[in-house]
Amino acid sequence: MAPHVLVADDDAWILRMVATVLEKRGYSVETAVDGEDALVRALARTPDLLITDVMMPKMDGWALVRQLRSHTELAMLPVIFLTALSSEDDRIRGFRLGADDYVSKPFRFEELDLRVTKTLRRTQQAMVETREQLGGSGLRGDLAQVGLSSLLVLIEMERKTGLLQLRAPNGPSAQILVREGKVVHARLDDADEPVDAECVYYLLTWGAGEFEFISCLVEGVDRVSVSTTHLLMEGARLIDEDTHVSVSASISIPPLPSDDVL
Repeated sequence: MAPHVLVADDDAWILRMVATVLEKRGYSVETAVDGEDALVRALARTPDLLITDVMMPKMDGWALVRQLRSHTELAMLPVIFLTALSSEDDRIRGFRLGADDYVSKPFRFEELDLRVTKTLRRTQQAMVETREQLGGSGLRGDLAQVGLSSLLVLIEMERKTGLLQLRAPNGPSAQILVREGKVVHARLDDADEPVDAECVYYLLTWGAGEFEFISCLVEGVDRVSVSTTHLLMEGARLIDEDTHVSVSASISIPPLPSDDVL
């Protein structure tokens, strides 16, 4: 079955041209005229990829992606931002919300076609490999390929119990304990705070690093009272709260070294 792509933009010409290019490549394409329209369509039929403008009426692209990430079935949806905004802050904001790529207007349709192909191939391969590894006793990989939000969703879907270890490049490391797919405790290895849910919100800002999941018995009390869906929704809200202030600053811990920021 052909991949289903949802395209959201308030520019009718761009919608028509992007849809035409992708349909000629064999994709199934659905279009939305603003963020609210895109959200309704994505919830009605889960797309394999979202291409969205940022500046749209009713609901902008930032809010759209944040809303989508709050739904477990859409938390791993690959996203390409298509926008005239091109500042470094905008790019960081997009990637921290879980964007897979960023295409600046004006653009060549051949470039967009290439990025769509690469994004779908990379995402599908990463998800297949991650699912296969989760079926065993352990899993390790790159956070740049499979983000923490996707990992937590997969762990919840597979109802895994064990330890998820994370390590930022040249930076801190952390541990997340899960029981039957649910996060029960999280902490940094070399800092007393943040812990538990606040620690997960911080870790969701990591755009790069290594992870390893080890199946093991997890004892003790559940120190995280909310679901994975709530963690992802609140984490996305905090990330999007301020373009210029990271979640790490908002919870009063040192920011990651510059090498760790995409």
